[in-house]
Amino acid sequence: QVQLVESGGGLVQAGGSLRLSCAAARRSRSSSYDMGWFRQTPGKEREFVAAITSSGSKLSYTGSVKGRFTISRDNVNNTVYLQMNNLKAEDTAVYYCAAKPAGVYGDSYATSYVYWGQGTQVTVSS
Repeated sequence: QVQLVESGGGLVQAGGSLRLSCAAARRSRSSSYDMGWFRQTPGKEREFVAAITSSGSKLSYTGSVKGRFTISRDNVNNTVYLQMNNLKAEDTAVYYCAAKPAGVYGDSYATSYVYWGQGTQVTVSS
């Protein structure tokens, strides 16, 4: 069982930055899991944003955030981060972190992930 808690969302102007954090509960070993960030807006399906393997050796991003967002992880502190720079109005969404057992296929597929956080709202004003 992995319990995930996101934080760091908020309201920011276009062009600004935010850093999201996803902390795994102390009894969870997030280092055994690949981690992903997804986002969702009302009426739309959950959309892949970024993923990182359990070791941190492989990163992947959806095209619209490449060059602006960076995913990273700290396995000592069981935390995954999403640094978001040059934010745009279209980045407005609820952001979720998720975990899947290391090596399971489908880094960009929400259905591959087993554990989810509660989400944190990111609002970018234009």
